[in-house]
Amino acid sequence: IVCVSAGCFECCIKCLGGVPYASLVATILCFCGMALFCGCGHVALTGTLTILENHFSRITTDHATLSDIIQLMQYVIYGIACFFFLYGIILLAEGFYTSSAVKELHSEFKTTVCGRCISGMFVLLTYVLGIAWLGVFGFSAVPVFLFYNMRSTCAAMRSPMANLTSADSICVDVRQYGIIPWNATPGKACGSTLADICNTSEFYLSYHLFIVACAGAGATVVALLIYMMATTYNFAVLKFKSREDCCTKF
Repeated sequence: IVCVSAGCFECCIKCLGGVPYASLVATILCFCGMALFCGCGHVALTGTLTILENHFSRITTDHATLSDIIQLMQYVIYGIACFFFLYGIILLAEGFYTSSAVKELHSEFKTTVCGRCISGMFVLLTYVLGIAWLGVFGFSAVPVFLFYNMRSTCAAMRSPMANLTSADSICVDVRQYGIIPWNATPGKACGSTLADICNTSEFYLSYHLFIVACAGAGATVVALLIYMMATTYNFAVLKFKSREDCCTKF
């Protein structure tokens, strides 16, 4: 019984030793980040359009282009979520393969040219996605900045210093950000109207959802960085230890 237990323990240790923990952590982080970014971003975009329609651009033709762009972005979010779900699973499977291959290389295990080329392709693709997602992360911070400015303006109206001037002179004009055209009416909100906007559930929900979506994009960037390090290391070891070079084989 002791021998059987010892054998099972050694087998479990051996199995755990073949788990690509870096890829596993990156996959979990990537899934969580994408869920936050796509889910919160989708709802926040809908809330933003509602705020614009109700308070800043009451004529449909003035924000028709913006409505089409938001709808397109929501469809793009669906595609991004599906792509990263599949890509995360593929990278996790590739992590299991390369981790096992790297460990077996020390026991004279011989990898195939196809396996090394596939690993190299994933390294290149992950680097490209990492750079592209840095841009997405920066872009997702833009609506957070806009909502923060509006919330700060509302907070300034409630501060004691606001009593020195007329509250109606404190305004937020979203036309200056290029969100809606300059001929949109009313285009801006001042005084009590602005305060009412800041107190709506759409504003509060959209502002915090954009923050969470930005955090999700940041988590995805971190996940891609971990993927980069893991795939690059495994590919480098495979390339260094293998006896046949895929670039020189005829």
